[in-house]
Amino acid sequence: MQANEGKALEATVDGTSYARIPLKTRVVMPNDDLDAVITEYAKDAVQPGDLLFVTEKIVAITQGRSYRLDEITPRPLARFLSRYVVRTSYGIGLGMPETMEMALRECGTLRILFAAGVSVITKAFGRRGDFYRIAGDKARAIDGPTKNTIPPYNEAVVLGPKNPREVAVRVQKLVGADVDVAVVDINDIGGNILGSTLDKAGERRLVQILGDNPLGQATQSTPMGIVRAV
Repeated sequence: MQANEGKALEATVDGTSYARIPLKTRVVMPNDDLDAVITEYAKDAVQPGDLLFVTEKIVAITQGRSYRLDEITPRPLARFLSRYVVRTSYGIGLGMPETMEMALRECGTLRILFAAGVSVITKAFGRRGDFYRIAGDKARAIDGPTKNTIPPYNEAVVLGPKNPREVAVRVQKLVGADVDVAVVDINDIGGNILGSTLDKAGERRLVQILGDNPLGQATQSTPMGIVRAV
């Protein structure tokens, strides 16, 4: 086992230690089949009692939900709204016209406008995060390119995956019923479980276990990993 640079191989939650094992893969492309990728890199690596976590990005890519920047024509509203999104060093989020345009398409114009309006009001009172709470998981999961993004996704927008719960159930059948599976949206400032074979308590625990983003989100090429109690 080898940790990604700057990340630890183990984390302790509620007195239990867990290994977080990154699984390095080739760059997953839109014409790849997710089941084939899982079979190639994960099926023989998991053990009974493990949890296999898969990033939402490779699920979405294999579902055809990756769009080149030159395929997206942002409307004026997208250009306007994107100017007010705070960009961080961890990801561009909806802070560029192309990602905001896809949020308008995915979530609906009225919902995005309502989320933006509420966030303006609540930020004035020192409260943050209401935009994504209202816009929802579809907006939160949209991935834009950064300087460290692996090509060809340094020139693409990737949407959130469709039916992540169903994907997790299908992958569990592939790797074995004694292995839990989760489709995760984890970055350096937080995490969210989009779909899994866990109960809600298990999902909350998994967010804690993966809290420091052991897979990273730059050039590591580790789009899935294993959690194993040690």
